[in-house]
Order: sequence, then C-alpha cells, then structure tokens
Amino acid sequence: MSPRSIAGKRRDTGRPAGTSPRSPWKPLQQRAREREVKRDAVILAAARVFRQRGLHNTTLDDIASFLNVTKPTIYYYLTSKEQIIFECFRAGVGRITAVLAELAEAPLRGRDKLTRLVEGYVEVMATEFGWCMVRVEDHDLSPAMARRVRALKSEIDQGLRRLLRAGIDDGSIQSCDVKMTAFALAGALSWIGQWYRAGEQLAPREIADRFMELFANGLKPRAA
Repeated sequence: MSPRSIAGKRRDTGRPAGTSPRSPWKPLQQRAREREVKRDAVILAAARVFRQRGLHNTTLDDIASFLNVTKPTIYYYLTSKEQIIFECFRAGVGRITAVLAELAEAPLRGRDKLTRLVEGYVEVMATEFGWCMVRVEDHDLSPAMARRVRALKSEIDQGLRRLLRAGIDDGSIQSCDVKMTAFALAGALSWIGQWYRAGEQLAPREIADRFMELFANGLKPRAA
C-alpha cells in the first residue's frame, strides 16, 4: 500500500481533516487542581472526625463515611491513617508558619509582630487542625513521621525566638530568657486546641488579647 493510500485511510475518521478528537478527560492541569481540592477535603474531614471521635478511635471507614465515599477513595489521596494525621498536623502548622513568613519583612516592632503571631496562632488553635496539633503525639507515630513532626514544631519555636529577640533589640520587649519565654508561649497557645470549642464566650481574637496582656504585663499587681 502506498504512503498516499495510508494517509487517506488515516483521514477517514468521520471528522474534518486537521481536527483532533474531543477527549473525555479534562486537561491535566484541571485534573491536578481538582485532585488537590479533593485531597484537602479529605484532610479537613479527617480533622473533624478525629476531633469528634479521637485519634485512636477513628478509622478510615469513619472518614470515608463522613465524606460519603469508599475507603479506597481515601487511599487514592492519602496512603495511610498516619499520613492523614500528619497532614492534619501540617495543615495547622502551615497556617502559623505562613504568618511568620508575612511578618519577616513587615515594618513593625518586635512586640507588634509577636502580637500578630499570637492572633494567628490562636485562630489556628481554635480549629480542628489546632486540636490535631495538640493530640498528634498521642498517636503512635513511626520514627520517621515523629521526626517530621518535631521539625515542624521546631520551625515555630525558632520563629517565636526570632520575634522575641527582635523585640528585645528594638526595646519593645523587655530582656528575658528567650528560650523559656518561647516555650511558655507555644505551650500556652497550643493548649487552646485542647479546651477551645466553637461558640466559646470569647472569640479567638479576644483570647489572643488576653494572652498578650498576661504575657506582656504578668501577674504583678498594678498601682492604684
């Protein structure tokens, strides 16, 4: 068969020459975006179910049921319960580190930056992700996953220390033991995730104000 005959057969597809078939699949970029949206939905649903049932009591079937999907669907986006727990933890930490990144170049005094961070920190701890951040170590993590959790916690700790040092340097924060102060702040703020419930009398921003007042002024009595 001649090349011309072959070319003729290739064109005999029932559509005009030079056009391409309409694919039933969406463009690759759109599929990637949709997958990311659905993966985020799995992580958020998991965080909510974890808070309702506890880390140990929650199964992948519980998360799948919450989303009205099958367990294999969950495995398509995340490979194990441990990974889901870690992603819930990382989602909360990521919001805090995003605030730290924004403050890095902000033209503010150290104390003002610290106040902004506390506000952002409290807002995160008032969410399901905040609860997961507090309780993640209650679950038996593999050594590799435990190292990743510690590394993310260290990132926040170092960010707190930088803001404290900046405040001491510019005179907006009094001289203090930076390491111990950072530990005290992180510990107090993180524990909000344990006791906070939606509908609390104080909103997250009000809680942040109370925390800053306590840490800034301490417990010493005021002059009349």
